[in-house]
Amino acid sequence: MARQGPDDLARAVRAAGVRDERLIEAVRATPRAGFVAAGQAARAYEDVPLPIGHGQVTTQPSLSARMIEGLALTGREHVLEVGTGLGFQTALLARLAGGVVSVDLWPDLVARARRNLARQGIGNVEVLVGDGGQGAPERAPYDAVLVSAAFPTVPAPLVEVLRPGGRLVQPIGTGGQEEVVLFERTVIGLEPREVLSLARFVRLHGRYGYPS
Repeated sequence: MARQGPDDLARAVRAAGVRDERLIEAVRATPRAGFVAAGQAARAYEDVPLPIGHGQVTTQPSLSARMIEGLALTGREHVLEVGTGLGFQTALLARLAGGVVSVDLWPDLVARARRNLARQGIGNVEVLVGDGGQGAPERAPYDAVLVSAAFPTVPAPLVEVLRPGGRLVQPIGTGGQEEVVLFERTVIGLEPREVLSLARFVRLHGRYGYPS
């Protein structure tokens, strides 16, 4: 059997229903093997979550793509990502938006993600160590927010840093079986627009999530 590569992931993303050609091309152009843990490179182009330490896993690439597609990025947006992992999803966002601020609780994951992104020449990203549920307000406002961890509600600070008309995608649930929901910020607050997928996610930890 031939070893899989980026074209295989692009096909998996298309098969999952993603129609945004810019996004599919971003998947093809971003070598996931450069964003996985040591010993996982042989599985990098399988459409599966992979462990990265601290009880965390990467988001399945086709699911990540569906979540990103929900943000409807045009290339100019300032995006907040909550949960960097090793930076693959961050890299996709960076190829599709004007700039990305990504926040992760784990300093070692942040250091690795920074190195991974730098090796790919992706410079329109700032990766911070911190509690992403607090919304990195010093870099706000954001045109879009992507949350890669589950909680029953959207943390209030994430609503506050999202500009009116902006979109937010988050798995809603307790961690284990979630609805991935697309929200839009309107004049009356955050309004659910669409359930993008059912999925299993790790829990959101921090002041506005579960205790670490």
